[in-house]
Amino acid sequence: MPHRSRNPRRTRRSVTALLSAATASALLSGCFASGGGEAGGGPGGDGGPGDDGGRIRVAMMQPPRSGLSPLSDDAFKLSRWSTAETLVRLDPAGDALPSLATGWRQQGRTWTFTLREGVTFHDGSPLTSSDVVRSLSAAATASPKPRILDGVDLTVRADGPRSVTVTTTRADPLVPQRLSSPQLSILAARAYRGRGVNPVGAGTGPFVLVRADGTSSATLDRYDRYWGGRAKAPGIDVRYVPDGTARAAALRSGEADIVEAVPVSQAGLLDPALVTEVPMPRTNTLYLNTERGAFRDPALRAAAREAVDARSLVAGVYEGRADRAEGLLGPALPWAAKLRTPPRRAAAGDPKGATITIGTFSDRAELPEVAQLLQQQLREAGFEVELDVREYAHIEADALAGKFDAFVLSRATVLDSGDPAAYLYSDFAGDGSFNISQLSDAAVDSALSVAAATGTGEARRKAVVTAEAAVLATDAAVPLLHERVIQGDAENVVGAAHDPRERELVTVDTYVR
Repeated sequence: MPHRSRNPRRTRRSVTALLSAATASALLSGCFASGGGEAGGGPGGDGGPGDDGGRIRVAMMQPPRSGLSPLSDDAFKLSRWSTAETLVRLDPAGDALPSLATGWRQQGRTWTFTLREGVTFHDGSPLTSSDVVRSLSAAATASPKPRILDGVDLTVRADGPRSVTVTTTRADPLVPQRLSSPQLSILAARAYRGRGVNPVGAGTGPFVLVRADGTSSATLDRYDRYWGGRAKAPGIDVRYVPDGTARAAALRSGEADIVEAVPVSQAGLLDPALVTEVPMPRTNTLYLNTERGAFRDPALRAAAREAVDARSLVAGVYEGRADRAEGLLGPALPWAAKLRTPPRRAAAGDPKGATITIGTFSDRAELPEVAQLLQQQLREAGFEVELDVREYAHIEADALAGKFDAFVLSRATVLDSGDPAAYLYSDFAGDGSFNISQLSDAAVDSALSVAAATGTGEARRKAVVTAEAAVLATDAAVPLLHERVIQGDAENVVGAAHDPRERELVTVDTYVR
């Protein structure tokens, strides 16, 4: 990584960041003081006998967008707080392991899952097959469905009090991995009263969600009847801090114990002992609208792709804390590079001053700067470029509706199932629920269908890489770089998870000394 002293641009940004951090720290003062007990952070927290320390104060990047409904991306907050659980969990390699289900077997299109005994929900009711049927059926019939179920139709029925069967319209080798998605969490009956899904007091994890204060905060207390053993921390106090400088300032000032998504510009200003950097399956991609506007023309999509210089983005914006993308699937999936061959693409055309608007969001601090550099690169190639930058909650609907010519997105590629086929289908299938490129391509749909139907192992990996090549051949997406998790943990935090899939953060073993 280049030395800071030799980069005036970076030095100016560091000085600005330090000044902003001081301001943010003042604004954050006392923001963690209203949790379920006395704020943690050192000896003498509100722990009782057997507690290892005080409450854990967490600064998170994005506020909830759907009232913490598990049927939305908010489900990953519930998972990171260890309050909602699924039938299955994944090991680091993406293989399925027992969680609320202790085992499963397949027979054709049907999978039978045996439920764990001795599990209770946070309202004291026992886990039964009826609860599993209710939760999974709610997800399967939701509109829109959780993206892990894109292209998958399933039905669930009880097979006795401790067993459920899941049947799909086509044989699906990934059913266990799909059921590990936090969007398919199992909640108590109380969560499904009314029109939405309310997870407060309805999970099975080591921490019970006792209060959700909209887009400002959440409070969780330890659940002493947790089937997996007593949590070491008495509770978690969460604050949503979209501003990356403010999140870093909260760690620096001692206002937070754990900070997720530390911006690259702030990571170098923190004590290195407080920062953990983990390669992750997350790709920054420039999605191009194939349905309307300038990028309906494949030749102009090719021109945009050729104009992009990803090396400058990695070096300038990410200060070397990222990897330049060769495809949609990055170094967190090392088999992809070994199997990949260059796709056949259209020849670049002349933009002739075509006007385009690039959208992105400010929640991830680097993305607006990425968009600015892309604006420069595309202008040099002959495009007229405007930017539209908002918070994600205020821009997602427009992006999904195809209102931008291009959109810069930081996207996890194996977030849901541990398998990239689900991400590729969601983002690039004609009926994918997250198809920002508005892509509808027969060759892509065919390749995605083959990948989805192929059994796990080497054959599936080859099918996935073939599907990736079909997508890249359309230039509907220009992969830019692969991010790394940069997380901040105070020096007295023990056992915080550093999960490249961003499913875990505070676990049963996490505590503050």
